Amino acid sequence: MIIRAITEKDLTSLQSISRQTFLETFADTNSEENMTKYLDTAYALEKLALELASPSSEFYFAELDTKIVGYLKVNFGDAQTELKDNTALEIERIYVLKELHGAKVGQALYQKALDIAKAHNVNYLWLGVWEENHRALSFYKKNGFVEFDKHLFTLGEDTQTDLMMKLVL
Repeated sequence: MIIRAITEKDLTSLQSISRQTFLETFADTNSEENMTKYLDTAYALEKLALELASPSSEFYFAELDTKIVGYLKVNFGDAQTELKDNTALEIERIYVLKELHGAKVGQALYQKALDIAKAHNVNYLWLGVWEENHRALSFYKKNGFVEFDKHLFTLGEDTQTDLMMKLVL
């Protein structure tokens, strides 16, 4: 497996893997209307292009035999969705194709985030995860993250609760 930085030329591939993995993860537990509304805004090409161009965000693909099987997005400072803490790194997204859940792709992407955090000498990693995403919660707890707060996340017209988790380095 290769973990590589995503560039502007990868924009349509980023959109494709983003939409596919989000649908695979959340379609069973959310309405089609809310999913469509969220996907059309959060993963619009224009929005992804702006995120990709931010000097305070980094994106990485996980590739297996040249096939994109997952991706990672991390944020520093002002690009963080909430804390905006210069001593922290936010893991905003780790998504993996459903067919490869359990195949250590998520762990490899998480390790990349940890390596980035250590290279930038941050004090801690943090993230938000939906309280109903038990697979992700288990993954982060297994990797040493602990809950420290909650925040609201809007998916279409549905307001949901995310657990905020942190790992002190």
